[in-house]
Amino acid sequence: PRSGLPRIWTYLYSTAKQAVAMEMVDEASDGPVVLAGYGYGLPISRLYARYFGGDMQIISMENYGTDAYLHLNRLGNSQEPLP
Repeated sequence: PRSGLPRIWTYLYSTAKQAVAMEMVDEASDGPVVLAGYGYGLPISRLYARYFGGDMQIISMENYGTDAYLHLNRLGNSQEPLP
């Protein structure tokens, strides 16, 4: 829901049903490893985008869908933003 939109940039916030516990992952399995539900994807993606001089924006429309916009500046002419 759109009411949770401000919290999507908070670490450990997730809308997934349940994160996969390491005990449940079968190491002998050849299937894909699920990395959903930990609450790090969007905050880290925006952090990387800002590091490279860009930004990330999420626009959600109730009962229609959500769009993610990633803007990155050209890397060739910018310097590394160090504190």
